[in-house]
Amino acid sequence: MTPPPPPFRFSRGKDDVAFDPALGDEELIAARAALAQGRWTEVRALLARTGADWDSRGHRLVVLGEGKSAAAWAREWQLAEPESSDATALTASAAVFRAAAGKQSPESAREACLRAARMTPGDPTPWLGLLVLARRTGTDDDQVRAFDQVRGRHRGHHHAHYLMTMCLAERQKTDGDDPFHEVYEFAEWAAGEAGEGSPLAVLPLVALVERFRVLAGAGVLPGDPRGLPYWTSSRARTSLRWAFDWWLDWEGVSHPRLALDMNYLAFGKFHSGDTVAAAALFNRIGALATRAPWSYTDRDPKKEFRSARNYALGFGSS
Repeated sequence: MTPPPPPFRFSRGKDDVAFDPALGDEELIAARAALAQGRWTEVRALLARTGADWDSRGHRLVVLGEGKSAAAWAREWQLAEPESSDATALTASAAVFRAAAGKQSPESAREACLRAARMTPGDPTPWLGLLVLARRTGTDDDQVRAFDQVRGRHRGHHHAHYLMTMCLAERQKTDGDDPFHEVYEFAEWAAGEAGEGSPLAVLPLVALVERFRVLAGAGVLPGDPRGLPYWTSSRARTSLRWAFDWWLDWEGVSHPRLALDMNYLAFGKFHSGDTVAAAALFNRIGALATRAPWSYTDRDPKKEFRSARNYALGFGSS
């Protein structure tokens, strides 16, 4: 087992919660900064190093594609190297987020993703882009088709499974906390299919948290999750145990989205009343807080994260 890191030290007097989607990937952070200044050659080198590590490639292209100037510099890269599949993939990723923001048509973003998919048929990343697009602008059928295409290329794709869990949790918004809701069946199936040691062991907990988001948004549950019986139900206890046991045994410290798993787990552990486990998770999370799931309450997400962290670590509640 990987030894635990030293306790995270933070200053209570400054803003130490950045919600950076790069999740501590220093190479990605450097390439993103270079791209913002028009230096796309650093992105080219980064993606070449990433290769066929599909989880890392998807994570990096999503974060790069969200940048405000990504579309313009990706087009410049394409003009310079029209045969570059990486330039085409970045253009597609940027198009997806522009379409989600209403800055270009979903149809043009979809075509950009399909163009990238034709250039690299084995790469799940263009289909991940289509899944992001389908969640923002498409139908249930669009979501399922895109997910199936991703999973057919990488069965354990972390981001795609999170997105599909979110999509499914949003169905039947006001029918109450149905213990047989399809999102739970999907998450348990996917976790079981992924096999022992996979980060997808966290997926049943993700389903629980995402369902809370939907039910709280619909007014079925209170927006303040603290003290709700929801977090101590049989399903909650089981999913929290599975996820925490996985984290204790996890040795794949380089997984690009590990911080997201830890934030969901800290959220669930804290609200279930297990502040000892939550404290261990907050120490491991350090500065790598994620907007989801702390934005799922009726409080400011930074305040929500800090309040839970401070209480778990014995500094009182803000």
